[in-house]
Amino acid sequence: MLAKRIPTILPPMTFEESLETTRIHSVTGLLPSETGLITTRPFRAPHHTISDAGLVGGGPIPRPGEVSMAHNGVLFLDELPEFPRNVLEVLRQPLEDRKVTIARAQMTLTFPASFVLVAAMNPCPCGFANDFRRECFCTPPQIQRYMSKISGPLMDRIDIQVDVPAVPYKDLAGPRQSESSETIRHRVIAARNTQLRRFFDEHIYSNAQMGPRHIRKYCVLTPECEKIMENAVTKLGFSARGYDRILKRNRTRGCATVRVTIPQKPMPFGLPRKRNYTTKDVAKVLGIGADLLRWRIKTGKYPDAQRGSAGRRLFTIDDVVTLNALDSRRGQ
Repeated sequence: MLAKRIPTILPPMTFEESLETTRIHSVTGLLPSETGLITTRPFRAPHHTISDAGLVGGGPIPRPGEVSMAHNGVLFLDELPEFPRNVLEVLRQPLEDRKVTIARAQMTLTFPASFVLVAAMNPCPCGFANDFRRECFCTPPQIQRYMSKISGPLMDRIDIQVDVPAVPYKDLAGPRQSESSETIRHRVIAARNTQLRRFFDEHIYSNAQMGPRHIRKYCVLTPECEKIMENAVTKLGFSARGYDRILKRNRTRGCATVRVTIPQKPMPFGLPRKRNYTTKDVAKVLGIGADLLRWRIKTGKYPDAQRGSAGRRLFTIDDVVTLNALDSRRGQ
């Protein structure tokens, strides 16, 4: 249930992402004839009996597998240790390269496979290890065999690993006040827009796409943080891949918690000093109509802005500067 909510908090698909996703579903024959562009992010949850060809693609005439069907969306693997080990190992290349290359005697095909991997597993075969309510009867060798189905290199490619304990009854039955997916999505969009501005000239759009050069440029550590990372890498045995992923994950956390402070110097473009600007304010700066600005945002040509409680777009001054730079480039 929790995994199915993840696509609802991801940023809206751009026009290019919708086109890529629609092409893949069309090739596999899973696109209904009356359907146009796919505008919702895919969610794929294959059964643990799937073969390696079904997961990454294959066949006499290679067809996209589940990792490509989940392109620009979420791939959920429930009961991860129940998947055959050879099936899980084929995930290494897609997770690293964001694409799958299938070679045959007469052809070699490459399918896109940029997806968010979400996996779930029990701590032991019976599922009650470390449970304060039930006793686990699994022996240490049984637990070791169960956990060894997932290799170290594959676990090293999973950025966040969380132990989820059993939920107490009072939390299940009692009144709960939780954030809606829409509220969380607004924060995710704001973080993505921060990354779009940062990587404007880098030909990437998110922290996950950063290479070593980008990490050294945008994830500079203070001397205190360098000492903490050195101790962690030395004592916990992090790999080079794990080190880079820690830096990228914390860079994303910084994007999600950033707060915009309006400077006390004259505002650019003659705008009044306030925290947010409406679509009409921004359209006036760009010299275009408000409807044209909304269309460019809807089709992914311009990054979207955070929305208020009434659903209206709220542009910060940084958003206005970014859109003005994009509009200037379009006119060149």
